[in-house]
Amino acid sequence: MLDQLQPFIQEVWKKSGFQAETAIQKSAIPLILDGKDVIAESPTGTGKTLAYLLPLLHKIDSSLSSLQAVVLASSQELVMQIFQEFQKWSEGSGIRGTSIIGGANPKRQLEKLKKRPHVIFATPGRLLELIKQKKVKMHEVKLLVLDEGDQLLKREHLQDVQNIVKSALGDRQVVLFSATLNQAAEQLVQELTNGAEIIRITNAESGVQSENVEHLYTLSERRDKIKLIEKIARLQNAKSLAFINDIGELEVFKQKLHFKELSVGILHSEMKKLERQAVLKAFRDGELRMLVATDVAARGLDIQGITHVVQIDLPRDITQYIHRAGRTGRMGANGTVISLVTEREERELKRYCRELNVPLHKRIFYKGELTAETARR
Repeated sequence: MLDQLQPFIQEVWKKSGFQAETAIQKSAIPLILDGKDVIAESPTGTGKTLAYLLPLLHKIDSSLSSLQAVVLASSQELVMQIFQEFQKWSEGSGIRGTSIIGGANPKRQLEKLKKRPHVIFATPGRLLELIKQKKVKMHEVKLLVLDEGDQLLKREHLQDVQNIVKSALGDRQVVLFSATLNQAAEQLVQELTNGAEIIRITNAESGVQSENVEHLYTLSERRDKIKLIEKIARLQNAKSLAFINDIGELEVFKQKLHFKELSVGILHSEMKKLERQAVLKAFRDGELRMLVATDVAARGLDIQGITHVVQIDLPRDITQYIHRAGRTGRMGANGTVISLVTEREERELKRYCRELNVPLHKRIFYKGELTAETARR
């Protein structure tokens, strides 16, 4: 399938060292190339961005000066992540793209639009403003992508998204990607699409059971979990994303870990935008070795090279386990999921792993390393 794509895309694929396409890429790319509307549901970390970005790039005619495609995402961070991927994959193609997000300087955005981008990556509110001001002309847009579609179909974005889609060509192609899609959201997107092909990638196909991800757990009393986090934060060559259920506990964790002079940042949904960006940049750049986050705050983040996912608190359900586990072991890399559980939580964790059909191993910390209990003897 890759050999059908433009040579510049094949070139970047080779440079990236990827082996085979993921399940969602195999299913979605041919349909998008074929001009079909697509509604795709696939777990976190399964390569959804490239599943729409590669066929989008293939379809752009860089000899034209018109806007041909729009990618919408619900958060500024996610827009910027997708835009960075676009910059990497469009190298040497002559395809121009720009990002349009709320909160950014409007004058600067108008300057960017004067360069006649072929693709716009945007949050809905700001893009719709520019369409209404006739600064963005949608009449030649052939392809619209809704990323993290379930978020875009929530009340705060829905009307803007509907108006943007309606402003494009009558025979436009609309594709929507999401990690989870409930029935109500699916019904809404059916109204925006035309006879859409529906793709659902199950956990089994997505790689949660992949052999390169190890699922481990260690027993701990609730109050002792902080000590285990200290040990994990000190593991050599680890880049860990740790999940906690309660925002209130995050500050307590932060103070205790900073007191121990550990390289740990925290992320929650109530943080100011600049604080959040600074923490994410430090984590991406390797200045922080661990990020402790709530599930809501980590939603939609695409951080490369996470070696360990740590569950300080047990996931509320099996879907949450899948979302978290999907952050590591991406695109064939090795990864480890470590759950810190009390004896009562151990039973629930074992049930999740049985249902997901993943082997689960008990570990202890010995001399600063996670080892099987037998190694200690």
